[in-house]
Amino acid sequence: MLIGQEPHKEKMMNKVLVTGGAGFIGSNLVDKLIDMGVEVTVIDDLSTGKKDNINSKANHWLQDLTEITSESLGNTIKSFGIDTIFHLAAKTAVQESILEPELYNKSNVDVTLKLLEASRIAGVNKFVFSSSSSVYGDAEIPTTEYNEMFPLSPYATTKLIGEEYCKLYSEIHGIKTCILRYFNVYGNRMNNEGGYKLVLPIFKELKEKGKKLTINNDGNQRRDFVHVDDICDMNILCAQYDFPYKFRTFNVGTGISYSVNEIADMFGTELKKEYRNGVIEPFETLSDMSKANKELNFKPKDRLKIWVGEYSK
Repeated sequence: MLIGQEPHKEKMMNKVLVTGGAGFIGSNLVDKLIDMGVEVTVIDDLSTGKKDNINSKANHWLQDLTEITSESLGNTIKSFGIDTIFHLAAKTAVQESILEPELYNKSNVDVTLKLLEASRIAGVNKFVFSSSSSVYGDAEIPTTEYNEMFPLSPYATTKLIGEEYCKLYSEIHGIKTCILRYFNVYGNRMNNEGGYKLVLPIFKELKEKGKKLTINNDGNQRRDFVHVDDICDMNILCAQYDFPYKFRTFNVGTGISYSVNEIADMFGTELKKEYRNGVIEPFETLSDMSKANKELNFKPKDRLKIWVGEYSK
């Protein structure tokens, strides 16, 4: 396929598996798939996801993926007649991964490999893998899919290793894999509990309590924020289209970045800010979306200001 040419649409998905389907992104994806008339099975052990997030029309398989063999997993997936797997289940907290790297390797790397092996056993047609822009580390701005990788945390490293396994299984076993590198995702059902909340729910909670908005470093660091609806649309696009390649890799962002100070001001310019000690993080994340636009005609919307305006009320 020539760049800029319309990709060839595959036969509609019939039966899919969504790992982490009770979580933030996974549950939103399940809702969209159900609305499309797709039969969805969710694998989620509810360790971080919520049962209430799972669409009532989806089948829920309560299973810890670290505690099942690839053979058993593959045989069950085959019995379900699954044709597509969306792999979103993962541990995602950067600072936690630094403290517990072995746990992250077990939950992210081992599980991804296990699912790919299960896909081989079950004869799954398409495997869509949720990766992260964190695989780039301190990258050139804007960042293309061809940028060198310099992961700065065990979490980012586990995602990069997962990508390599996806490519390997495409080459060896012919499983069509699509790797999606998410930038900063926000939207309905995003995490607002625990010690690793995103900046948006943190700011909302502080505003509601009448406290200062706490900001790491000087607040000039910039992030590319992408709405969860765009993330779901990109997952579905990758599953629906037949690329004349064994695997594809795409950024999923907006191509627009905002500083943390600008985001704080979206919650109210009258709110006071409190700056804390610096943490190790890239100064800016900014996706180059030209590849997804040319190959999939994917055009994400910049809706952050409007969304925060409603969210912060």
